[in-house]
Amino acid sequence: QMHLKESGGGSVQSGDSLTLSCTTSGTTDKYTLAWFRVPPGKKREGIADREGVAALRHDGLTKYADSVKGRFTISQDSAKNTLYLQMNALQTEDSGFYICAGAQFTMFLSVALESPSYKSWGLGTQVTVAG
Repeated sequence: QMHLKESGGGSVQSGDSLTLSCTTSGTTDKYTLAWFRVPPGKKREGIADREGVAALRHDGLTKYADSVKGRFTISQDSAKNTLYLQMNALQTEDSGFYICAGAQFTMFLSVALESPSYKSWGLGTQVTVAG
């Protein structure tokens, strides 16, 4: 089973940058990792309320939500078993509870930002962007 743990959240100003980290364990040779966000006011526990932000497959292919394209970058350091989300030019709309997700198979990118595609989840980290 895959285990995930996030870190790096915090409170920043609009326009600032922030990098989230997610340490992983239990991954197999083929996997898909992703970052999701629960917007303010939504329930953190609800799978359906989690919005896909970015996904990364073991073969290096990525997918981003339209709202973050050009500003966010998903990457990984395999040696450190860590997934990253580099967030630049943050906007107030980026605020939310960010959760790392994983699946132990090669996922079609067409569904890589859909929360029901994932079985493994971290506990999440809060990101607050003030205007």
